[in-house]
Amino acid sequence: MKFSVLASGSSGNALYVETGRTRILVDAGLSGKQLENLLRSIDVNPSTLQAILVTHEHSDHIKGLGVFARRYGLPVYMNEATWESLPSSVGRIPPEQQHVFSTLSTLELEDLTVESFPISHDAAEPMGFCFHHEGAQLGLVTDTGYIHQRILDKVAGCDALIFESNHDVNMLRMGRYPWNVKRRILSDVGHLSNEDAGWALVEILRGNGEDIFLAHLSQDNNLTELAHLTVKEVLQEQGLHVGRDVRLWETHPDRPTPLTTLEKKHRFL
Repeated sequence: MKFSVLASGSSGNALYVETGRTRILVDAGLSGKQLENLLRSIDVNPSTLQAILVTHEHSDHIKGLGVFARRYGLPVYMNEATWESLPSSVGRIPPEQQHVFSTLSTLELEDLTVESFPISHDAAEPMGFCFHHEGAQLGLVTDTGYIHQRILDKVAGCDALIFESNHDVNMLRMGRYPWNVKRRILSDVGHLSNEDAGWALVEILRGNGEDIFLAHLSQDNNLTELAHLTVKEVLQEQGLHVGRDVRLWETHPDRPTPLTTLEKKHRFL
């Protein structure tokens, strides 16, 4: 299994996942042209994609969905509540391209298995995903205000995680956002702070050399270095050595991470 976080942040989100027989896009939160350019920058021809999966209906996850799906005739998978909540800006997606992928169900796409699970965000019925291929597991957990037990159960044991580390609490509180927006971000249906991400990862990680891609960083209320440092300090305080037991990686709002090959990690007994 290979993957690249094409873009991550409030300005737009998209993830590319491929296996030997499957190529998919998860979310399409940038313009169709931007998505095409990001894919081509990792040497992927957009016409080779086979499906789009959608986590939820917020604009930074579906901005280019309609254009991209129509242009390439791609099947689109999301749960029923998300279908019903899509804004009119998405435009018409032909009925034959519309597929319901219910929360807490499993989708088989050739040699790729996708499990969905609920997350806590102020959308109709937001989902996270766990991707399985030949024993390797990749988890996607962003846009959640807190990590509940169902998320822990689904992503424990993943070899790699794309995991939200949205904001530094002090930067958010002192920043320019109006208080109602700050309160939303800090709520249980908002976004994870750097510190909350670190403590959640303590519960999830097993120290098997997992790769953690810190994602959905706020461009106003966070810094890449600060997110990395905060998560690292929490993990190391709890006995997980960053660089040996776990590795932390950056994601970006405007460029993809390198196309990464994911294989099943050795499981320590």
